[in-house]
Amino acid sequence: MIVALDGTVLTIVQPALQRDLDASFAQVQWTSTGYLIAVASLLVFAGRLGDRYGHRRLFAVGTLGFALASAGIGLASGVGWVIGLRVAQGVFGALLQPATLGMLRAAFPPDRLGMPIAVRTSAIGLAAAAGPVLGGALATHLGWRSVFFLSVVPALVIGVLALVVRVPAPPRKGPAPGLDLPGAGLLAVALACLVHTLVGVAETGWTAATTLGFGAAAVTAAAFVRHERRAASPLVPPRLVALPAVGPALGVLVAASAAMLGALFVATYFLQEVLELDPLRSALRALPLALMMVVCAPYGAVLLRRHGPRRTITAAMVVLTLGVLTLSRLDRASGPLLMGGGFLLVGAGFGTVMVAATAVVVRHAPVADAGVAGGLQQTAMNVGPTLGIALATTLMTTFAGRGGGPHGNSQWTDTAFLTAMDPTLSALSAVAALGALTATRLPRRARGTGSQGPLPARAPRPTADSASRG
Repeated sequence: MIVALDGTVLTIVQPALQRDLDASFAQVQWTSTGYLIAVASLLVFAGRLGDRYGHRRLFAVGTLGFALASAGIGLASGVGWVIGLRVAQGVFGALLQPATLGMLRAAFPPDRLGMPIAVRTSAIGLAAAAGPVLGGALATHLGWRSVFFLSVVPALVIGVLALVVRVPAPPRKGPAPGLDLPGAGLLAVALACLVHTLVGVAETGWTAATTLGFGAAAVTAAAFVRHERRAASPLVPPRLVALPAVGPALGVLVAASAAMLGALFVATYFLQEVLELDPLRSALRALPLALMMVVCAPYGAVLLRRHGPRRTITAAMVVLTLGVLTLSRLDRASGPLLMGGGFLLVGAGFGTVMVAATAVVVRHAPVADAGVAGGLQQTAMNVGPTLGIALATTLMTTFAGRGGGPHGNSQWTDTAFLTAMDPTLSALSAVAALGALTATRLPRRARGTGSQGPLPARAPRPTADSASRG
């Protein structure tokens, strides 16, 4: 919740930050890009650190470090300090996010994970709802620095409690999992290249550097897969990703987050540029999305228990698809019913998918690999939005004309924007529909593993080498 709150308030105060620190637009963009690259590239490795050294310990370090970095941003004297501290926030955020899922997996049996994950999702939705409103109010009356102190005290309290409160850890069966530093390095480089390239597409369009970036990400990813298949103690056990439920669930999370964040990106520009609403009023118009995430998350857990992953997630992805399609019909004359209905459908579908698909990923992982599973889930939730915004920006620029847009020298005209919005949101709804098709590959009923030990890298063999792996 603290991470989500900081991320949402940042978007509100970036213009004020730029003016106060006399920063360029590119420098301000790096306050977001630096964080994204740091967090996305380290999530899986941070999850493995939690598997080895304890999720509670990693959660405490991440929370305390995140709080100190937030306080530092509030005191920063220049934009360079803000960028550096945002990168530090990304590192500490990577430590604490998989740890939350790892602790839930260790504390609850697989068939009872849905509701705890629903509570976690509701907290994220609440932060997404409150962040723009609270951030706008604080920035207006106390200045942009005040919003970064908002999470400092709660984070410090939570971090100290995580260190002080002693909870018995489940007994470990077998040796502690290895860290696989070469694999961690390859994965970090691949994800950093991918995220940096996707952000670049959203800012400057497709260039030669884009092709090189995607090529570097693909080559490094291929090297990572090759390494993992041969490693004695891989960072991501291949059998974990190959489980019938885990791969499709991760694919659904990427598709859902890409469609939702891409649609929200376009809708926000519609509210502010076409309807000429200020950031606070536009945030209030989009509030039904976040509120439905809060409301529907617990129901998602109930539906998952009653109807299983396939029906629950497929139906939720259909609702998300319909919501994005509804938003594509907006124009200047659209009333609150159409606009609110679109945001309601998007929030209901996404909130349900986030709970159900996350539960599927985490419950299928043994406790010893829960951190890696949480890291994979969080990676999907970071790559998806970046992909969605890159796709939305590319399509809007293509359909509205190369010369304009939020990052160009001139703004899109209202007519050009509305002309481009319909096909762009239709394409994002197709991404959501692809996620619905992917969801049909999920099992009818989720069966969590009760194993405490890590999954082997490959099928076990009756050799001494098999017995010594770890």
